[in-house]
This record gives sequence, C-alpha cells and structure tokens, in this order.
Amino acid sequence: MEAKLWVLVVVLAIAVVSFADADSTTPKLVKTVKGKKVCDRGWECKGWSQFCCNETISDYFQTYQFENLFSKRNSPVAHAVGYWDYKSFITAAAVYQPHGFGTTGGKLMGMKEISAFLGHVGSKTTCGLIDWRKLAFLPIENLLKSESQLLRFEILRGQYTIKSWFGSLPHGWKIIMASVIDAGGYGVATGGPLAWGLCYNKEMSPSQSYCDDYFKYTYPCAPGAEYYGRGALPIYWNYNYGATGEALKVDLLNHPEYIEQNATLAFQAAIWRWMTPVKKSQPSAHDVFVGNWKPTKNDTLAKRTPGFGTTMNVLYGDQVCGQGDVDGMNSIVSHFLYYLDLLGVGREEAGPHEVLTCAEQKPFNSAPTTASS
Repeated sequence: MEAKLWVLVVVLAIAVVSFADADSTTPKLVKTVKGKKVCDRGWECKGWSQFCCNETISDYFQTYQFENLFSKRNSPVAHAVGYWDYKSFITAAAVYQPHGFGTTGGKLMGMKEISAFLGHVGSKTTCGLIDWRKLAFLPIENLLKSESQLLRFEILRGQYTIKSWFGSLPHGWKIIMASVIDAGGYGVATGGPLAWGLCYNKEMSPSQSYCDDYFKYTYPCAPGAEYYGRGALPIYWNYNYGATGEALKVDLLNHPEYIEQNATLAFQAAIWRWMTPVKKSQPSAHDVFVGNWKPTKNDTLAKRTPGFGTTMNVLYGDQVCGQGDVDGMNSIVSHFLYYLDLLGVGREEAGPHEVLTCAEQKPFNSAPTTASS
C-alpha cells in the first residue's frame, strides 16, 4: 500500500511540474462542432477553439528565446530588474490564444506575430535608445565613465535624429561621440541598443498625473491616483486605465499601480490592446498583421495595407505615422526585424518597405490634444 502511495505521489508531482512548465507539450483534445474542428490544449489554449488546433505559442517560442530577445532586461542598470519573465508572458498569452493570438495560421505566422507584438513592446520599454542631446550638457570626463553612467539616460523622446544632432557637434565632441556610437551606444555595453527591451515597467519621471476631467462621468480619476505610463505597451490617462480595467475585469481606474506590480497583468493589458480595435470602425493590430483585415478603397488611398506598418498606425496614429522616417517609427521597426532574426524567421519575412513602415500612411487617429503618449 505504501509503495502504491509513493507511486501516486510521484505521478502527481510530475503532472504538476508538467502543467507549470510553459515549455511542456499539452495533449490536444479534438471534437467537431457544427461541422468545424475545434480543440482544447489545456491551460495554454482552453475553451474549444479552432485556433487551439494550431501550434500554441510555447510550441515554437520558449524560455531561452525570450531570454535572447530581452537579454539585458535584468542588467543592474535596468529599471525593472526581476519584473518581466517568460512565465508572465505565456500566462497572459494563454488568455488570448483561443482568440488567435500567436495561433492564427501556421507556425511561421505565429512566430511573425509574436515578433511583431514583442517588437512594439521592446521598443516601448527599452533603455537602449539614449537621448544623445542630453550628453552635450555633461562634462567630458563624465562621458568617459562606466557603462552604467551612460545607461541611466531616459528613453529618446524627441524627434531629432542622431545624424542631424551629431552633425552640429564641434569636431572634438564628434570624436568622443563616434567612439560611443560605434560601441552600440553605451561605450562598453554588449548586445547593442536592441537588446534592452523590457528595461522599464513604468514612466520614470512623470510630468503630470494624466487625469483628464473630460471623462469625469465615465472614468473619474481616483483621489491620489496617477495615470502615468505603465506596462508592456504603456497605458496613459485615466480613460485608458478605465477601459483596460473593464476589459480585464480589474479595477485599474482606482488602482493603476496594479500594472507595475504584476507582470502577467501588464502583458495581458498589452495583448488586449493588440487584439482589440481602438475604435469599432477600425481593425485591431492583430487583424491587420495576420491578414484578417481587408482594406477599403479609402484605406488604399490612405496607403494603409495589411502588415506590420499598419499595426503602428492602429496603435499610435499620427504619433509615428504619416511623418516620414521618424525615430519613433524606426525604433519599432528595428526591434521587429531584430526579433525576427533572433527567432530564426529572418527579416526578409517582414515584407517590403511600404508594408513594413507607416511613413507615408494617413493616420487612422490623431493623438488627443491632452495626451502626449
């Protein structure tokens, strides 16, 4: 009897470990509903969905690949050390895989969509893009200090290009800055500027509380709450926290800080935004990327086509689109291409320039006059 009990304990332990390990393969249950094949893959893709019949995210995107994409996120100079991890991402993704996130089409499309989504995330949370203009106000001896000194600069927020700013420098400064730029932006840092995604989980120096009284009846600001940028695709303003909280069934309007306290929730909020149209008359970033969206004649005239470029248009509108090759857009594109390469897909799968960027697209939406991000 005791031997049988030990066998049962071992079997249960193996089952628990297998369930907890996101890299494990879960048996696929299959049935037919109204003539259509639907599947259930347990914890990762649950609910009898046609998408669950395809490969799930953990089938092709595992822990080591997540670590490769965000290799510098736990560097001592990062601002969210120990916060982001693969388990949080895959747990959040499990909610949306039955709806097609990472499970639309075959393995190649899944890998491309994960690269695209994380390309946005990496760009929006990086500390790898330094505001080079700030270096001009530092003594030369500070520039020659350790890597950590340089990495503490805030994310590049302006629209100046490194090339235009660099060209205005005196000759002596050009020599110094050239050595910094050639080393990837950080002096002795390794991995280059694209390895620093998920460095942040919140806005470091908010300039305001982001409370818009226009929404005082629908999304009233909670006393003492501050609605500055938080998350994997940073959320700003009370009305955005309110809408996101309603969708996730979490009281983010009264507790926006939950996003910076729970990485799974932060990823879940970002995936919800990716999967959900900003306006009912517009597509979601997901539908635009995987080919579910069919452009109208007006979309074609506005140069909006299915592909990665239009995902930026959906998510950011005129903040990055329709302005030519601005830094904000180029950063997102660069992260996407970098991740495609790291996952072994290859950047040639990203498509031609007009599909990859939104430089010439007419924006779907304009940024609110009260909103800066």
